[in-house]
Amino acid sequence: MRHNSKVRMNRLFGGGRCLDVAIDHGVCNEPSFLNGLEDIQGVVKALISAGPDAIQMNYGQADLLQDVPGRNKPALVMRIDMGNPYNRIRHRDMWAVLQNEAEPLIGALEMDAACVVVNLFMLPDEPDLFRQCVQNISRVRADCDKYGMPLMIEPLVMQPVAEMGGYMVDGDADKIVTLTRLAREMGADIVKADPTDNAEDFHRVVEAARCPVLVRGGGKEDLRVVFDKSAALMRQGAMGMVYGRNIYQHADPSAVVRGLMAIVHQDASGEQAFALYQQR
Repeated sequence: MRHNSKVRMNRLFGGGRCLDVAIDHGVCNEPSFLNGLEDIQGVVKALISAGPDAIQMNYGQADLLQDVPGRNKPALVMRIDMGNPYNRIRHRDMWAVLQNEAEPLIGALEMDAACVVVNLFMLPDEPDLFRQCVQNISRVRADCDKYGMPLMIEPLVMQPVAEMGGYMVDGDADKIVTLTRLAREMGADIVKADPTDNAEDFHRVVEAARCPVLVRGGGKEDLRVVFDKSAALMRQGAMGMVYGRNIYQHADPSAVVRGLMAIVHQDASGEQAFALYQQR
């Protein structure tokens, strides 16, 4: 790790691990992602009191977190790109662009972010989209070094749109490992990776990354399954989670955070985490 980025990394990984709650879904332009995020002010307020390590947001909403006074609040992880692969249809033109092409880090620096995150999309038959992502990462890497800003790269291997209707994650371990390795080669300080279909294969992703790996949550699942899978992935060497819909689309997001924090920071089992979640 480059020394100047350690300052911000320490804010993100206070206890050596990190639970990052993602509520940056507004840039996906996908209506189904916004269920549970309609009252964004209320969501941020509830998450601050729940106390995860970080909240992942975009520039235009980051003030809701950073305007709150005091030191004891989650760190800000800022997404600095956007694209159209999350819609349920395949567009004629697939794209991913930096939100500020001229100065990609300016908003993150202004808002005192602890980290920035950029996508690395690998979709079937979409080499131009992949190239755009590589260019985005190349564009910000030198700036991240210059300003001591950790770079989180999100390698996303997706299935053909015809398979599931909309792009769904491809959990093939070989594909995830290969794209994770590419993210590392491009200079990732943190990798946000999809879980492998078999959790027991996830150590291969950790080995390929050679930097902290946070597990991406994806679509909402049964909570007990989420807890069990999360615990299994931590045992494989993950350093934490970046979960969105599995937190904010639940009736009691704070209780979900409580369970996940126990898994991330106290090596709790899925069963123990579920018991903590049920304590109302």
